[in-house]
Amino acid sequence: MRHCAQLSPDHTHKQRAGCRGSPHHSCQGGPAGQGENRVVFRVDGKQMNLLAVLEVRAEGDESWGGLLRFRKGKRCSLVFGLVIMTLVMASYILSGAHQELLIASPFHYGAFPSSPSAVDGEHPGDTKEHPPQPSVNNISSVKDDPSVKLIIDSITARLEFTPRQLPDRDDLRRQEPHMFSVIPSKFLPDSRSPCWYEEFLGRNTTDPYLTNSYALYSKRFRATFDALRKAFWSRLSHAAGRHFRLRCLPRFYIVGQPKCGTTDLYDRLRLHPEVKFSAIKEPHWWTRKRFGIVRLRDGLRDRYPVEDYLDLFDLAAHQIHQGLQAGSAQEHSKTSRITIGEASASTMWDNNAWTFFYDNSSDGEPPFLTQDFIHAFQPDAKLIVMLRDPVERLYSDYLYFASSNKSADDFHGKVTEALQLFENCMRDYSLRACVYNNTLNNAMPVRLQVGLYAVYLLDWLTVFNKEQFLVLRLEDHASNVKDTMHRVFRFLDLGPLSGKQEALMTKSPASNARRPEDRNLGPMWPVTQRVLQDFYGPFNARLAQVLADAAFTWQKT
Repeated sequence: MRHCAQLSPDHTHKQRAGCRGSPHHSCQGGPAGQGENRVVFRVDGKQMNLLAVLEVRAEGDESWGGLLRFRKGKRCSLVFGLVIMTLVMASYILSGAHQELLIASPFHYGAFPSSPSAVDGEHPGDTKEHPPQPSVNNISSVKDDPSVKLIIDSITARLEFTPRQLPDRDDLRRQEPHMFSVIPSKFLPDSRSPCWYEEFLGRNTTDPYLTNSYALYSKRFRATFDALRKAFWSRLSHAAGRHFRLRCLPRFYIVGQPKCGTTDLYDRLRLHPEVKFSAIKEPHWWTRKRFGIVRLRDGLRDRYPVEDYLDLFDLAAHQIHQGLQAGSAQEHSKTSRITIGEASASTMWDNNAWTFFYDNSSDGEPPFLTQDFIHAFQPDAKLIVMLRDPVERLYSDYLYFASSNKSADDFHGKVTEALQLFENCMRDYSLRACVYNNTLNNAMPVRLQVGLYAVYLLDWLTVFNKEQFLVLRLEDHASNVKDTMHRVFRFLDLGPLSGKQEALMTKSPASNARRPEDRNLGPMWPVTQRVLQDFYGPFNARLAQVLADAAFTWQKT
């Protein structure tokens, strides 16, 4: 709806601003009467709370003197309107924002600042040099805090960590028959990684990666496949006129979580000579690509077959194959110790695709999860999880993925909205149903659900043993990289490193650190931090109980 402001420049002469663009022309009281000093303006087809230019009309019969005065007033109004429009558009362009820009009205009828700097009396022009500081005096924070507490209390009262119903192998086979036809149930005994030979039916002129979806959809990976293509035929095994290629799956997975240091762990671990990762750091095949998902908001593409995923491990498979064919025991022993890894940080938590493919849901809960299929083929897989304080993880996630208008104020608003959405779901569905609810996850403006570590870990522990997990904290890794890496080496049964190799691995700077422009935004507000601590607290307590380690409550990090 458009608003109209009524102007009264003097007691005897009144002019009206007409409302256009709607079937009914109506006027509301002026700012003094309504407490509102903003009108709708459209930019790029979107409504924005900007000061509009008012068209002033004469009313009733006027004398020539009055007409001259009116024309002069109209010219002044026009000039004034152009000045305001110039200010509006300049603010719009400079800010880069395309929605809900608010320019304070020159009439000053109770204009309400929305940024923390404005509330604290800092001039808006100073925000570039003085990043917003956390403030408990922010009006929106104080206003929202009591209602947010009620929302969190409502969620906490409904928390129930219930066991899930496991599918049997036949159910899994019916869902993924092609995967079961490609991956065997037994692997080569002389390889640490799960490998097997399969017949290659092509000829020496055949391009084995011609239809690989990773190569087709991403230019970044084409150089990798060009290198694989050149040496492919020489690395086949030939017997009785038939050709065989070695296929491998990872022995271990770094399954999560995003913004918890998985990239840094990956970059250090791949320096170990016995570790070979997939050609792509994060294939996201188990959670996304096998369903045809690149970005969920872009819809579904053709599903990536399991062969495309196996191609990513061909570099490691070639080395293992050479060792298996080697005549010397030393060379055979060296290559047989190769341990293949994969580091998609979505593996632990992302099951958003299930609603598109699995229709036999029980009370909104997914009938199959990623770990069910991994366990079906690799019941002995090793799983590494890197976690951090979920409160800090969420803020880091927001800073990394938000595209514009990032601020502590914006983050607080998005957290509040996400909590409201999550609480609405919890009123009608189970905790598991809400955590894996694709519609809810896409609607929440921040990825609140990714920090519910206990829910995911408990679901993984329904199919894997606790001994198959190594759960690390980013806080410990950051304070003592050497100790973390030694724990990983022991867990994966890797050989020792030379002093030079270890120094290179442990003393290199952290990977994927926060960008300078994000650091300049400063921390989240203390009130936002307290809200998130209250929300994540029960989940952290359950996680600490499962792991028998109080450090995972993050009460002292």
